Amino acid sequence: MQVKLFDTTLRDGAQTEGISFSLEDKLKIAKLLDELGIHYIEGGWPGSNPKDIEFFKAIKDVKLKNAKIVAFSSTRRPKVKIEEDLNIATLLAADTPAVAIFGKCWDFHVTDALKTTLEENLAMIKDTVAYAKQAGKEVIFDAEHFFDGYKANKSYALKCLKTAEAAGADVLCLCDTNGGSLSYEVQKIIKEVKRKVRKPLGIHAHNDSECAVSVTGMAVNCGCTHVQGTINGYGERCGNANLCSIIPILKLKAGIDCLSDIQLKRLTDISRHVAEIANLPQSAHQPFVGRSAFSHKGGIHVSAVTKNPGTYEHVKPELVGNERRVTVSELSGISNLLVKAKEYKVDLKKEAPEAKKLIAVLKEMEHQGYSFEEGEASFELLLKRTLGLSKPSFTLVDFLIETHKEGGRDPIVTAHIKLMVKGKDEEATGTGDGPVNAIDNALRKVLETIYPEIKSVKLTDYKVRVLDSAAGTAAKVRVIVESSDETKSWGTVGVSTNVIEASWLALVDSIEYKLMMSNG
Repeated sequence: MQVKLFDTTLRDGAQTEGISFSLEDKLKIAKLLDELGIHYIEGGWPGSNPKDIEFFKAIKDVKLKNAKIVAFSSTRRPKVKIEEDLNIATLLAADTPAVAIFGKCWDFHVTDALKTTLEENLAMIKDTVAYAKQAGKEVIFDAEHFFDGYKANKSYALKCLKTAEAAGADVLCLCDTNGGSLSYEVQKIIKEVKRKVRKPLGIHAHNDSECAVSVTGMAVNCGCTHVQGTINGYGERCGNANLCSIIPILKLKAGIDCLSDIQLKRLTDISRHVAEIANLPQSAHQPFVGRSAFSHKGGIHVSAVTKNPGTYEHVKPELVGNERRVTVSELSGISNLLVKAKEYKVDLKKEAPEAKKLIAVLKEMEHQGYSFEEGEASFELLLKRTLGLSKPSFTLVDFLIETHKEGGRDPIVTAHIKLMVKGKDEEATGTGDGPVNAIDNALRKVLETIYPEIKSVKLTDYKVRVLDSAAGTAAKVRVIVESSDETKSWGTVGVSTNVIEASWLALVDSIEYKLMMSNG
């Protein structure tokens, strides 16, 4: 069985709240999708906005290896001749080898949304599909609201499909546009539909019931050979069917070679890259490609996984370009600690007294509010210092932070810091937009002349979480600092009832981690 993958990240995915792709963004994503091996890339609706028209012009200069570019449109408007419909003219002017045309298949939508007759809607489907075929296009007919329409008026929904088929549509894509169908409903309907039409069937599912992936899987199981979805499940409302889950399910679970093994290994990287372009955080818990998809925290789990990964992993992470992670926490046993020590190239024996000491320290720190899952660099420092493999490069003598605000002006924050570095007192003053920025600037003023390697360190993210909101302003806070240099990124953590002290602890660990890496 051959399945074709149709990506609509650039059209349906662009309707995600919080996403606004630029033309350059769309071109970058199209290239990534082509590298992944996607068969069809829906570039947008040229009749709806100038940006999509520009995309179809610009993509012509991009050499694609695997994908066909698809332009999207509705059928012609009611009571308008096909030759006079501007939407259709713009669709064909996009000059793509394939087009996706959506037509209403739910009588309720025809009468209440389009405000036309059921007969006119059938004529609209027929005229538009036939016109596109006469223009030499491969036509994918998106049967909008098909499943809801079939439940409401089976006869009419099938008439819409058969009309598109008779007009020459190459694929009849059944759409769960409202995302309310369940997989067993889809199974029943597709089996009935397959007996009524001859053309290949497709599936386009939305995720409003958290069923888009299962609906898509069921549709393929029932014989659909055309699969639509988006990277990371982007889409309006709750999103579309997530291709980052569907692709490995088809290939690794159903044995359908929808793309090559090498392309599959790019899946995690492309998921994260598209998330960066979209300027949205990738969900750590996303199946297959999320950072936590193959993470193990509980000591019993880790003990088993070190013996055989199949004990707690349904597929090998490397098949989708991901990796196994073992985290350390209050739930950790000695197995977690030994795995992390090996990862840090530290020889630590199970029976060593330092191992038991580290577990005790770890559990006490987590009890205080520390979390090393996002602050692994702090844990590596803790481990190596406990074993005597690393020592602090500097110590705090004191710091003073002052905030001055005058009238309606922005506040000015000044930090004065004194450190003991290599046996000498060193001090500096820094200013910033806030106390953390000011203290970071002062810290760097002291250290960059002594340790020039830290000039490459950049703070890329800063998160504060209140740990006990019931305590109000006296609550402990946990600060996570993400840092990076030219080659690596790392996270550090600090906890205190004082947000500035917690930030200081995380910042210091970030600098100390860089110095430890630089010193081997």
